[in-house]
Amino acid sequence: MEELNNTIQGGASHARDIYIYNESAAEEADALRGLKVAFQTLGCKLNFAETSSLRDELMRCGARPAEKNETADVCIVNTCSVTDVADQKCRQAIRRLTRQHPGAFVLVMGCYAQLKAQEIAGFDGVDLVLGMEQKGMVAQMLRERLASRRAEMKGEACHEAIAVPTKDIRTFVPSCSCGDRTRYFLKVQDGCNYYCTYCTIPMARGRSRNGSIASLVAQAEDAAARGGKEIVITGVNIGDFGHSTGETFLDLIRALDRVEGIERYRISSIEPNLLSDDIISFCASSRAFMPHFHLPLQSGSDDVLRLMHRHYDTALFARRVERIHELMPDAFIGVDVIVGTRGETEAFFEDSYRFIESLGISQLHVFSYSERPGTKALNIPHAVPPAEKHERSQRLLELSRRKHEAFYERYIGATRPVLWEHGKGEGLLRGFTDNYIRVEQAPALAVADNSITPVRLAAMAQATGEDEPCLRGTHI
Repeated sequence: MEELNNTIQGGASHARDIYIYNESAAEEADALRGLKVAFQTLGCKLNFAETSSLRDELMRCGARPAEKNETADVCIVNTCSVTDVADQKCRQAIRRLTRQHPGAFVLVMGCYAQLKAQEIAGFDGVDLVLGMEQKGMVAQMLRERLASRRAEMKGEACHEAIAVPTKDIRTFVPSCSCGDRTRYFLKVQDGCNYYCTYCTIPMARGRSRNGSIASLVAQAEDAAARGGKEIVITGVNIGDFGHSTGETFLDLIRALDRVEGIERYRISSIEPNLLSDDIISFCASSRAFMPHFHLPLQSGSDDVLRLMHRHYDTALFARRVERIHELMPDAFIGVDVIVGTRGETEAFFEDSYRFIESLGISQLHVFSYSERPGTKALNIPHAVPPAEKHERSQRLLELSRRKHEAFYERYIGATRPVLWEHGKGEGLLRGFTDNYIRVEQAPALAVADNSITPVRLAAMAQATGEDEPCLRGTHI
């Protein structure tokens, strides 16, 4: 088995799984044992999954999470760069952590780190910035850099950046962890070969690559052995799975469905052009895949979809939604939409609104377009004023609220299975039905965390501190 450094280096054309091997575990544990680590994650579920796996790895090396109001020895920021607001939040998070944890070793990783490595390395208090190719080497890098700092008795930050050009990103770093949650998040794919005009993700995460089905099944089996019952399949463009290994996403979900002990799978997000009838049909007849899909639409205007360089039109999208409902009438369908992209005239937005309104979907995730350096969208005429973006966003959010509540109301009085998760505040237990209805229940009924029980869904209730609707549940 190769050493870690040999796994990282070289110019192989295929992605590789990277693991921290036992040969170096003891050495890393000696260097990291007892360290208090503060984590800050921004952005998507994939980032949270990667941070959770990294935290597990560092805890195995003897570190521990810093407690609230405790000064950390190491701060790790996993960044996002999907919008300029995301960049700003990353900068704020870095500044906040350096103030809260003076003298800590500050490591920055993630999409913003890949795109702006040298710039971030110059920030006050930042010691090390790692690009995408190096994110599987965090424990090793920490051990080496902390040893150097101690040997040199340096008090100031190192301001070091290590990142390769995006075209040279080859490594697939596995991740399967639940963190503080009940559900596990299994990363099956990374990177994207689509170059939508508004998006920086291919520049930040590199080309599409994935783990092997055998390795991913092994991670799911390990999650089951640790008591996991539900796995969310994550990635950047998971329907594009297979570039590294010659396999397909359908092959993957068939294999995962056979893993004993995992009772539920959810597909976090899949491009509509990659959601084939075969995939929908398999999910409908499978043992463990839930009636729950999340589809990025981005616009309900074919004119805007062409400007975005998306790989489908509204007719295809509508067919996918119809097919899901045909085979899974109870399915929850979430949809991503971007408002105010360059070229989105008032007429195009009205086309988009009417199309979305006509769809049998359950919820919208609405994003305001943000101009990103280096994207082709900057060459498209007609920039939408901020006030108009806000007004369009509010209209779609109101449409989402109506659709979301209408979906929930359909199931008042019905009985559905709920996977319970430890609650927050007031001792309420919370969970989701198979078709992704949020449910809360008083703890007096003694429902066990991480158990699946049949529940009769009662009246609508606003979950404490939540903007999304919630149903009360009672045992039958």
